[in-house]
Amino acid sequence: MKLEGATIVITGAGGGIGRAAAVEFAKCGSNLVLSDIRSEPLLETEAMAKEATGGKIRVWNQTGDVSKEADAALLMQRAVQESGRLDCAFLCAGILRDGLLVRVDRETGKVKGKMSLEDFQRVIDVNLTGVFLTAREAAVQMIESKTQGVIIPVASVSMHGNPGQTNYSASKAGVAAMTKLWAQELSRCKIRSAGIAPGFIATDMVMKDMKPEALAKWEAQIPIGRLGQASEIAGAAVFICQNDLVNGVVLEISGGVKV
Repeated sequence: MKLEGATIVITGAGGGIGRAAAVEFAKCGSNLVLSDIRSEPLLETEAMAKEATGGKIRVWNQTGDVSKEADAALLMQRAVQESGRLDCAFLCAGILRDGLLVRVDRETGKVKGKMSLEDFQRVIDVNLTGVFLTAREAAVQMIESKTQGVIIPVASVSMHGNPGQTNYSASKAGVAAMTKLWAQELSRCKIRSAGIAPGFIATDMVMKDMKPEALAKWEAQIPIGRLGQASEIAGAAVFICQNDLVNGVVLEISGGVKV
């Protein structure tokens, strides 16, 4: 895929990997449709993307909740309304609500807490249902605008199962499975589907939401000896777009960490 002049939709663009991706795709000359549930961070991302290219690209912002069907549809429709095409949907929106399935008191052996249904369901709603909805609506717009596009969902190495992340691991395993089957279903429409499973990346979500002791433990186990950077994941998304052979896979960009 040629990225110069392409239209790229990025969810979760208000920070982290989504923001880094906006800058990287902008450098490639792509036009951007940026989405987040928060409006102010989107304006900051827009400014950064335009600065990276001297204002030579077009950027549109669309606030919304990816777990809401109407918002997902409006986002992808906006891309085609504004630019006439949708070349790539980079689906980064995600949240953490970590916790053990049950917490047991070591002294008494009694259960003293459990993961709430609210925390489980909200992660599933955003991380899994949100990817399903935005990918589905992206495919609709790609097909109707006759664009041979690519859908890039963001999974995680936690898809293999990471203690303390029942909800997150389940959501990301689901994303990985959907990514692979979409490559088969959408092949007749010349649409590719390939995902990225980051390891531990130094984003606000990881640095703020993970407990410091858990983060330090995992950082010590990363073979390259450091957390990944959001720009490294963004670079992988650019690579997937540019290489038409990348299809039906989930690339683990993790520095070698295993969970």
